[in-house]
Amino acid sequence: METAQALGQTASVNGIDMYYELRGEGPPLVLLHGFTGSGGDWAHVLDLAEVGRDHRVIVPDLRGHGRSTNPSGSLTIRQCALDVFALLDHLGVKTFRAIGLSFGAKSLLHLATQQPERIESMVLVSATPYFPEQARAIMRQVSDEGRSAAEWEEMRARHKLGDAQIQALWRQPRRFADSHDDMSFTPPYLSTITARTMIVSGDRDPLYPAEIALELYRAIPRSCLWVVPNGGHGPIFGGWKEPFARAALAFLRGEQAALHG
Repeated sequence: METAQALGQTASVNGIDMYYELRGEGPPLVLLHGFTGSGGDWAHVLDLAEVGRDHRVIVPDLRGHGRSTNPSGSLTIRQCALDVFALLDHLGVKTFRAIGLSFGAKSLLHLATQQPERIESMVLVSATPYFPEQARAIMRQVSDEGRSAAEWEEMRARHKLGDAQIQALWRQPRRFADSHDDMSFTPPYLSTITARTMIVSGDRDPLYPAEIALELYRAIPRSCLWVVPNGGHGPIFGGWKEPFARAALAFLRGEQAALHG
């Protein structure tokens, strides 16, 4: 398989059909997208063909997103982490590196605490150990009602299983707002993470303020913190795309000095 081409496949895991793409060879690198996103979003951040020269890149669509089904209709971040483990077991991947964005980063917190020995290094972008009230307030306002034609078009481009799938995603944030057990990581629990961890947060994130990133940094033993100036939620697109890609990949490889270059 040539590194420039992605191989799309579906695996039956945990009662869902999970779509994923593979490319390249080398140490496994798992990329986990954000909520209402899909694996294809990573092409806007990373040169995947280039990354595939040094890694076996594994890019799934998380449960209920993209081309992955969710017959039960239930969606928790903990379950998404279990799905990723099941996919990696299916692929015969024992240890891996990872980058997660928001929903994907929260999934990585579950992965890194459930089976710490499996993650060598990871990058958490816009993660949180719990939902603060300011995030819950925003989540309570999200709905599938009154969406514009442009919003539907954007979602249909990512999510290929019909409008009911998209409506389910738009209704989900209110469930997150009412949940207190799915994301409830205490500092002692976070201290069990053994992966080298890079925490990336925007200092203007309306959901998770920079203070929360600092809490993660203080609690996760082998971590470093990058607060992106004037960065919102998911501050790795646009102008910060190239610096992020350079720093994140260097960190995952263990090239600490490259972060200061």
